[in-house]
Amino acid sequence: MTLAQTSTTFSYAGEFAALATAFCWTFTAMAFEAAGKRVGLFSVNLLRLFLAAIFLSAFGLVFRGLALPLDATGHAWLWLALSGIVGLVFGDGCLFRALVLIGPRLATLIMSLAPPFAALLGWIMMGETLSVMDWAGMGLTLFGVSWVVLERTPDPGGKIRRASLGGLLFALAGAAGQGGGLVLSKYGMGTYDAFAATQIRVFAGIVGFSVLFVFLGWWPRVLEAARKPSAMGYTAIGSFFGPFLGVSLSLLAVQFIEAGVAQTFMSIVPVLIIPFVIVVHKERVSLRAVAGALVAVAGVSLLFVGDRILAML
Repeated sequence: MTLAQTSTTFSYAGEFAALATAFCWTFTAMAFEAAGKRVGLFSVNLLRLFLAAIFLSAFGLVFRGLALPLDATGHAWLWLALSGIVGLVFGDGCLFRALVLIGPRLATLIMSLAPPFAALLGWIMMGETLSVMDWAGMGLTLFGVSWVVLERTPDPGGKIRRASLGGLLFALAGAAGQGGGLVLSKYGMGTYDAFAATQIRVFAGIVGFSVLFVFLGWWPRVLEAARKPSAMGYTAIGSFFGPFLGVSLSLLAVQFIEAGVAQTFMSIVPVLIIPFVIVVHKERVSLRAVAGALVAVAGVSLLFVGDRILAML
């Protein structure tokens, strides 16, 4: 794997960064769910970026001596800004619309196509290739996640949600946007600081959503949401673990490993969230969910050590 192969200090830096990203996004999902119930997910989507920009500016000032990424090259600004539009605005926007139209279970399943999209675009743009063990680990991980997500559970009120073509297309576009945004980030970032690179992406996301909300007339909703302390508290938590820490760790991950592999690690959030729903929401988890989680963990383990096993054979 790219930089990970030449790393003599920590050969699994990329894998652990990607896995840490998945844990961060698990906390983010729970926080944004709580905030979204109070003010709506679309308002939260923009507010999270404003808060993330504050976190990133403070981080840059303390650790780099620069509150803004003024040391980035024109190449970095162009491609990282584009990745912010593609990933944070287009990808996340399509995902949230899909959640409304077809529900979280089916939308999450289709979003599991983000790793193959990332792998394909990584190959086209940067010539990244995956080993047989990488593909096996990706397949096993995504199978485990899909098995968990597809489990039938009673809908509230006994209602059946039918999958609309529009909802399916939004989910597919969301997967392409998230996978593509990660690859564009890697292409634009190079060896540049991951947190500063995230800051550029967040700035672009703020501009993109701001323009979109002007056309949709949603700014009053955002301002109303910003005046609700409970919603802003959950949004702040989600912003810290999401666009601040989680996205920065995802960019750190792709500096060491292929984008498709990194995206696969990040796709296991539906599995990681199982212990939290047991503890926080007191939900009962089926044997199928546990089995799917174990399969996904086996796939992740294969991504860690698969190439080394192959080399020993």
